[in-house]
Amino acid sequence: MEPLQPPQSHYLSAAIGWLELGRPEEARAELEALPAEFQRHPDVLEARWLLEAGEQRWEEALRAARTLIEVAPERPSGWLHQAYALRRTATGGLQAAWDALRPSVERFPKEPIIPFNLACYACQMGRLEAARQWLGRAFAIGDKAHLRALALADADLQPLWEEIRNA
Repeated sequence: MEPLQPPQSHYLSAAIGWLELGRPEEARAELEALPAEFQRHPDVLEARWLLEAGEQRWEEALRAARTLIEVAPERPSGWLHQAYALRRTATGGLQAAWDALRPSVERFPKEPIIPFNLACYACQMGRLEAARQWLGRAFAIGDKAHLRALALADADLQPLWEEIRNA
């Protein structure tokens, strides 16, 4: 899909700016000012997801992520956002997030955040060997130093922190 053009791109830029300033009400107003035909644009959906997730409105964030997958299935972010939100919805949880994200590994074999997040989910479900394998896969395809730092800051992976520090 083509990038938004003015004036729609201005609304999107303003929304992102308001989000960065910690002003979700203003960001929401900018997104809602976009005409209906632009509400399903992938960039608008990305901003919508950030807004809803930032306010912990997980059902709305999940809806934005699923629409993003529908209109831009080639973007790994939609799949990641879906799993992240699904983990936090009342009807979701860790297994639901895992089940939603797992098929995207084959679709995006060079995206290290997908196996990284699968490692987080596996670790939280007590599947430490699987978590080690997924984390190893993330390290193998991504920037290991950067991902290692992320892993040591992610409480989901706390059961493996000692191993990660010594790796």
